[in-house]
Parts: sequence; C-alpha cells; structure tokens
Amino acid sequence: MRSFSRTLGLFAILLLALLSGGMDSARAQDPVADFFQGLFGGRQHPPQARPAARDAGRMRRLVPHREYSAPAYWHGQSKAAKKDKTQKPEDPNAPPPFQVAVIGDSLGQMLADGLDEAYADRPDIRILHRAKDSTGLVREDYFDWPKAARELLAGGDKIDMAVIMIGSNDRQAIHEGAETIETLSPRWRERYAQRVEAVRAAFREKKIPLVWVSLPVTKNEHFAVDMAKLNDIYRQAAAQDSAAFIDIWEAFADDRNQYQAFGPDINGRIVKLRSADGVHFTDVGARKLAHFVEGEIKRLFDARHPAPDAAPTEAALPPAPPAEAAVVAPPVQIIAPSGPTPAVAPTLPADRPAIGQTQPLTGAALAADGELARRVKSPSTTEATQAAAARALVDHIFVEGGEQPSQPGRADDFSWPRGGAKVTPVSTPAPAQASTPAPVVAPSAVETR
Repeated sequence: MRSFSRTLGLFAILLLALLSGGMDSARAQDPVADFFQGLFGGRQHPPQARPAARDAGRMRRLVPHREYSAPAYWHGQSKAAKKDKTQKPEDPNAPPPFQVAVIGDSLGQMLADGLDEAYADRPDIRILHRAKDSTGLVREDYFDWPKAARELLAGGDKIDMAVIMIGSNDRQAIHEGAETIETLSPRWRERYAQRVEAVRAAFREKKIPLVWVSLPVTKNEHFAVDMAKLNDIYRQAAAQDSAAFIDIWEAFADDRNQYQAFGPDINGRIVKLRSADGVHFTDVGARKLAHFVEGEIKRLFDARHPAPDAAPTEAALPPAPPAEAAVVAPPVQIIAPSGPTPAVAPTLPADRPAIGQTQPLTGAALAADGELARRVKSPSTTEATQAAAARALVDHIFVEGGEQPSQPGRADDFSWPRGGAKVTPVSTPAPAQASTPAPVVAPSAVETR
C-alpha cells in the first residue's frame, strides 16, 4: 500500500512539472529526465541552446522544371497579354497605321497573336486585340457581342478592318426569358443566325469590312460535327452581302478531312499545330492560322494605300538633250589577239555548189552489185525442204512424244566415253590359288614415283 502511494505521488509530481508554466523552456522539453536527476541526484548540465530555425539545415525536394516549347492553351490569357511588349516610339510624322481589330473568343485571341507575329516588322499595320476569352454569341447575359461591337466602333480607335473568329463556346442552349432553346435545333439556328447578323450589321453601318474566319476541325468527332454546322451559318450570313469568309477547316485536317495534331507550318516543316485539348492552337499553329487571313488584309491594305506606278509618266521624264549636242560613238571593233585585223569580211568560195548531193533518208541500203543484201541459200537444200524437216522434227518430239536422236558431243549425248569412242576391254588373268593371303601394305609405305 505504501509503494502504491509512493508511485501515485511520483506521477502527481510529474504532472505538476508538465503543467508548470514557470519551468525553463529547455527543461520543459524533457521533464522526465530532469525529475529523475533531481530525485536521485547527479550533475545538472546547463541546457544547451538550440540553433535557430533559420540556421538549421532544411531538406528540399527538387522537382525538375518543365519547359514547353509549344504550351497547351488555354488558361484564360493570350500570349500577347502575358508577355511585356516594349513598343517603339511612334514617328509623329508617319502616316496613321492601318488598324485591324480582331474580335471573338479564345480562338480569336490566338489569331491576333499570329497576326502580331506576321506583321511584327510592319509599323504601317497594327493589330488591335479586342477578343475576349470564354465568350460567344449564345450567352448574352455573360457578354453581349453585338453591343460590344457597337461600343468598339464608337470608341476612339480608328478601325480600318475587322476580323472575327468565334463559336467554340456556343455549343449550348439559348435561354430567352423562361424559354430554353435546344442546341442546334431549327429554332436555335434561327436565333443564332440573327445574332450573327447583328454583329455584321454593326460593322456594315460604319462601312468597315468584316472578315469572318471559320472554326477549325476538332479532335472530338461530335464537337467537330457541331463546329461544321456553325460554319454553315457563318458562311450563309457572309454570302448574303458578299462578304469575306475564310474557311480554314481543310487547312488543319488530313486527307480524310479529319483532325490531325501535326502538319506543315508556313515553311513546310511538319510540326505540332494543335494543343492537347484538341481545340486550340500552338504558337506555330496560330501563326499558320494568321497566314490565311494575311491575304485579305493585304488586299484591303493595297486598296487603301495604292502603290505608285512603276513606270514614270511622260511629264516626269527628264527633257531630252538637243539633237546637235548628241555625239555618235564609233562602232566597237573586236580584234582577235592572234591575227591581224581583216581588211574586208571573209566570203565563201565562188565555185562552191549551193546544194550538195541528195541523200535519201528512207532509202534501203544496196549491195555493191545494186541488189538488196540477202542470205545466201545452200545449194544442196531448198527452203521448203528445210521447213518440212524442221516441222517433222517438232511433230515427232512435241506431238508424238518421241525422243530426239542425240548427236555425238552434244549435251544430250550420254554415251561413254564422250564422242562415241569404244573402249577396248582389258583381259585380267585369274588370280593364282595361294595358300597364304597377300600381305597388306600400309598406306604410308606405298612408294610413289
């Protein structure tokens, strides 16, 4: 009972030591050791100061950094917005640039990036990035593109041309009040075509040409079918007022008109053109996409800025010198280095005939006696006799199945010896009866001469 009380007292003291707030921090980290050292005696070592946390060695896990030459889009921001572009100061005396506004969704942002790269060395052409990510013509409650187009044209930027690429986010139902219109239904296509026309009307009122770029083929087959149906709506809307419509579907498809991630770039090299999601483009893919729009931009730019005529007019030509001031240069004479200068031009001999001997090209060659060359026939046999003998031999061998008589020395002559020579038999005397067998000679003991 006494031992139990003593044990209980030890645990009580230990508990008080743990709950004590005035204990030294170093001793509070190991209260059991300090308790037994005080109970049984022993040398008290001063607490050692721990190194600061910042001085202690830290284990770091190194993860290799991944670098992608063609990053997979899309994270909500275009390449032009991510990079810090240092623009050169503009020349105040230079004419205003030809400004091209690019609108649409994330595909429109990539198109603007590709056009930026295409016209990086052309200060007379400026690309305005006006596309907005995650937008479309379906969700007017999120972003109203017909309204945004009118505000863009009413702004301070002088726009000479506009390019639109949109529709990758429009594969969803249209909500008008309490009505929900099913995706790509006849009613849905009618309402969607009206919104396409609203965007076109905003630029048509300002007499600004609008170029509509089609949607590309996608990796998902069902998605690609819906994108093709949207392209039909864009194409029909552009055909109503004969506006420009650029179809890029086949440019990013294979021979079977299906999706392919790799293809030729603008330099003909086979590279990756599409991102991992199967919808967007890589950097080189965006550059190729812009290549198909450059032709329409060049056509409108040349119409606004006609190049001067290459041939100057008569008024711009300098006046001709007077006739009396003209100096006639002597004709140039070419002198051969090996011979003297001829006094007069050489002439052909007078007795040379005008035409040589006529040689017919189709005439047959004749022998010396004037007859055609022919094979000399054997005087002993005639042609009919030889033909009859040959025919009889063919019938005997191939029709009747007979054997062809062999001739001495020919390949089918199997007589021995060759040539039909007869071999004289050699008489061999009968061996004598001997009581003892003949001795056997080893091969090595045979004498050779």
